[in-house]
Amino acid sequence: MARQLDEQLAGRFPVGRRLRVLDVGMGRGAQALRLARAGHQVTGLERDAPMVAAAREALAGEPEGIRERMRIIEGDGRDTGVHFLPGGFDVVLCHGVLMYVEEPDALVAGLARMLAPGGLLSLLVRNGDAPAMHPGLRGDWAGALAAFDSVSCVPRSRADSGERTPARPAPDVRGDRLAALTATLAGIGAPLHAWYGVRVFTDTAADRVEPVADVGTLLAVEERAGRTDPYRGVAALLHLCGVRG
Repeated sequence: MARQLDEQLAGRFPVGRRLRVLDVGMGRGAQALRLARAGHQVTGLERDAPMVAAAREALAGEPEGIRERMRIIEGDGRDTGVHFLPGGFDVVLCHGVLMYVEEPDALVAGLARMLAPGGLLSLLVRNGDAPAMHPGLRGDWAGALAAFDSVSCVPRSRADSGERTPARPAPDVRGDRLAALTATLAGIGAPLHAWYGVRVFTDTAADRVEPVADVGTLLAVEERAGRTDPYRGVAALLHLCGVRG
């Protein structure tokens, strides 16, 4: 997903431009820190206190220049209008958050308002078009049959739901359908520019398999599948990139 995001940034902004980035629901801050290390000005917003503490601990271990480029705010992603002025960011990330929000349209609209014209909105969501894939591939036929008519997803671990990985049991999460989110993005003035699949094959791998020796090849396969039809359409996660008009 980081490679996909970098591809979109490189195609939209001049090389060397220092971007203003907002990471809503940043979790432990993996993407936020990565972008701060790349020279961008990053604001991370997170409401989960243990995750905020973990992100601040990680940031404290970075060189001073990176610490100066990143700030962390404890707060709810639905309150972006309280914390920030509209149009104040070039890039807004919201990864692994919408799956926990029952009615996501208002949240997505609030995220789009934070973007400057031409800004990039990056969403990582559970794929509501393919919830039957995992139970079907493990032979849970009743579960697969029920999943065809549902957008609920039950990840094998909380890490499987997205980027947010606290040490507690994984809850049921809600999936988003590509067509519905495409319509939402068009309606809020940030139409879909590109989309990818994430975890096409690895989500269906058997539990407790041996560690992969050649991680580079695994990532190459996932990256290729994530941009290729029909594979990306059945990925566990979808990475959608909208552009503010």
